Amino acid sequence: MRAVSDIWAVVPVKELDQAKQRLAPSLPPARRRDLMIAMIEDVLAALAAAPGLAGLLVVTVDPAAQALAERYGARCSGIGARDGHTGAVAAAADLLLEEGRGGMLTVPGDIPLATADEIGRLLAAHPPAPSFTIAPSHDERGSNAVICSPPNAVPLRFGDDSFLPHLAAARARGIEPTILRLPGIALDIDNPEDVARFARLGGHTRAGAVLAAGLWSRPS
Repeated sequence: MRAVSDIWAVVPVKELDQAKQRLAPSLPPARRRDLMIAMIEDVLAALAAAPGLAGLLVVTVDPAAQALAERYGARCSGIGARDGHTGAVAAAADLLLEEGRGGMLTVPGDIPLATADEIGRLLAAHPPAPSFTIAPSHDERGSNAVICSPPNAVPLRFGDDSFLPHLAAARARGIEPTILRLPGIALDIDNPEDVARFARLGGHTRAGAVLAAGLWSRPS
């Protein structure tokens, strides 16, 4: 299927040995790394199967993440990879803009319930440029999927409370945001409570298989 308005997906991945420190009470470092690798692969598989994307870019310097990206036909860039989530996305937006790409969809690597169907629904709902489409986290605080056309249409700043500021930033640019609430994309895995919620729902995913194999100690 042809790409929708030349939109590239961007997934920032920090070095895996430093990932998910807030899960330390439930998972030792090696197990957190196992879970993170599985989640990234779930996300990449959903993106690779989604209709309408022009390409996939993973921003990372982590060798395991780079190997996964290659397996799913993604490009890799190390520019901005050590500058946090916001810095990595900003660097990717600059790169895509320099290449004349029509838009950027960015998602994190910790939404293992995301599906190709949900990605397709985001793309289908995204209006012509200049435009901004967003899917919030389950608590409606975070921004778990964002599409910008062009890639720099709206300044992005990620964090625990980025959803409402992103809506305001779009409107400040004269763009009325398109909002979709998608249950798979909504569940990001940041803390032990998220893991507990995911463990009840994610049995069909690679990350769910990691938990089912006994690699997670349920918090008391």
